[in-house]
Amino acid sequence: MKLQSDMEAKRERHFGTDPNVSSADARNLIDRARERTGLHDFGDPPVTPALSVLTWSLAEEARLHRLGRFLANIHLRDLLETRLCLIEAWKQWADLPATELRCPIFVTGMPRSGSTFLHELLSLDPAHRAPRVWEVMYPVRPSSGSVVPQTLRVWRAETNLWWFRRLAPKADAVYPMRARTPHECVAMHSYTFLSQEFVSAFHIPTYEAFLDTADFVPTYAWQRRFLQYLQSGGVAPRWVLKSPDHVRSLDALWQVFPDAFVIQTHRHPLETVVSSSHLTEVLRGTFSRPQDRRHIGRREAALMAENMRRIMRFRDAHPELADRFIDVRYAELVADPLAAVKRIYARLGITLSNHSAHLIQQSAASRGRYGSHRNGRPSLEDLGLDVPTENRRFEEYCSRFGIGHFQA
Repeated sequence: MKLQSDMEAKRERHFGTDPNVSSADARNLIDRARERTGLHDFGDPPVTPALSVLTWSLAEEARLHRLGRFLANIHLRDLLETRLCLIEAWKQWADLPATELRCPIFVTGMPRSGSTFLHELLSLDPAHRAPRVWEVMYPVRPSSGSVVPQTLRVWRAETNLWWFRRLAPKADAVYPMRARTPHECVAMHSYTFLSQEFVSAFHIPTYEAFLDTADFVPTYAWQRRFLQYLQSGGVAPRWVLKSPDHVRSLDALWQVFPDAFVIQTHRHPLETVVSSSHLTEVLRGTFSRPQDRRHIGRREAALMAENMRRIMRFRDAHPELADRFIDVRYAELVADPLAAVKRIYARLGITLSNHSAHLIQQSAASRGRYGSHRNGRPSLEDLGLDVPTENRRFEEYCSRFGIGHFQA
């Protein structure tokens, strides 16, 4: 309790009572980004106070080591500079407001429940479009008449990822990322500095609490405009998007994307919490000093329970959206991926072509990279989790979606 009160007093001394006051770190990053780009306008939503809370939390709570501080600073600087360039590009892109997004599909659910696998399968259909890592990292297209090809942006992304793999090989083992693979929505949200991406990588409880009270409508409005820019100048596709963290902001999602469909993947939480905790441990270990595994495990289990309660409450409160949800169990997805995709298409009222079915079948047959790296994973006991207790915690969720008890 004393530590908590000391941190609260420290925050008040730093920010005062005005939440819009920016921290010195945030001001320095903003000033440097403007100086390096020669641009001034960050557009909407404002980058503060979110950036201020984030930089304070990183400095005071994340326990970053030297490499972690360097990588975090580079990432925040790149986000600010890219955002300045995006706003400038959007001012010059005449057809952006008229570019339609039709019935986007959002894949969500608890982490490690098959959502990434499903996202990749759905993105194989040429009628669909998933944001790729390279175009989220380097979204700004060259100006008219430029000879800079798209391949240069792909190369830059791959080069940066290559260096990250050299610096953090464990992170690549648990969450492989390549320039051309589909990317998550939280990466687009990071440009607004309202993103769970930062929480995944850093121990930043003050920022995490800030996110819980934040309005995410401007964040989804940013994402909508971001997607419009990516597809402008070409055929408007049906976007297939993904993030486990959409379960925390469904109200905002549907305000901005009222014709969206949400696919919720399901798996027993105790089958996912070990993998999810290991991912958190590895990602945070890339930037900071090690955390206690039991703390991480208990936090992950509690967070999963809260997220599942949130989405169940949302679905109960919005029966008018019942036909907009599609439930997919992990066991069914991995047993017969093509059958699971066909069932999704039937619910969406669209046809799966023979060509797309063949691509999905081929990809599913070669699957295996996410389950092949088990060295170093903790056990449930290592995480301080008791199976009977956790089964009771998730009883309502498992009963509702037809998931049996976990057997140790």
